[in-house]
Amino acid sequence: MLLKSGTPLSSIVAEDQSGWTKENALFSRKVSDEHGLTIRSAIIVCKSFHARRCLMCYQLAFPETSILIAPVDVYGISRDNWHMQAYGIDRVLGELARCGNQFTEEFKRNDYR
Repeated sequence: MLLKSGTPLSSIVAEDQSGWTKENALFSRKVSDEHGLTIRSAIIVCKSFHARRCLMCYQLAFPETSILIAPVDVYGISRDNWHMQAYGIDRVLGELARCGNQFTEEFKRNDYR
């Protein structure tokens, strides 16, 4: 999308090694630090049912950054209907569980702000 909108390839800094959201945030921090970038604000577009965990991951990696989450409803799951179908319940409650179990060590060390 960036290239299609005219952004020069030389202006794009990518993280392409992560396998999951927390790694993506931490690896993105590493890449931005390696390029000498100071990220003051960011907009992250993600699935609406994934928004809370996404925000937590990026707040952990970029505590000094103002982060705006732009949630997008996908798979027919929204804030109004997630509880009306088994698939929506599984996705939303799975995200809720991951919000707890993926941050246990950070909470214990008080690294999460």
